[in-house]
Amino acid sequence: MLTGERVQLRDVRPKDLSTLYDIQANLVNWEERGPKPAGPLRREEFDERFTQRDGRTDFAVAAEFAITVDDRLVGSCVLMNEDPLARHAAVGISLALEEAGHGYGTDAMRVLIDYAFTRRNLRRLYLNVVAPNERAIASYLKVGFVEEGRMREHAWMRGAYVDLVAMGLLRSEWLSA
Repeated sequence: MLTGERVQLRDVRPKDLSTLYDIQANLVNWEERGPKPAGPLRREEFDERFTQRDGRTDFAVAAEFAITVDDRLVGSCVLMNEDPLARHAAVGISLALEEAGHGYGTDAMRVLIDYAFTRRNLRRLYLNVVAPNERAIASYLKVGFVEEGRMREHAWMRGAYVDLVAMGLLRSEWLSA
């Protein structure tokens, strides 16, 4: 278990899947996470993600954690698309909508960043976020990410084209902060 100021990160357990499915399947949450078109997520598809991982080394998810507050599951965070040569990986986070605004996401991201840089020896982390998700962008800036670029009108969200913001964080920046 990894501990932050407000949250704990632990392994994802079978009993977590119902709550994590509810978070992932929520269309509002879906649109806030990235540029993929919002649509129904079948429970079987979601569950398959976890069963297919067993024994595979090519799966995009390098490490996934349940985010808990006082043993209550509030979301998950992930390292994915890890490049072992260039030592970088993407990060992602999902919180239950009712858990947003309490600082859990920011704290979880700090813990995940520390894990990535100090325990996995990564040197760079990156993410993409839709521009209207201002709360997430503010959180990413708070933990040290910088905007590296924008893909203008790259995503379709709730009836309009929106920018996709590319953000990154170097281990050297994290250590000096």
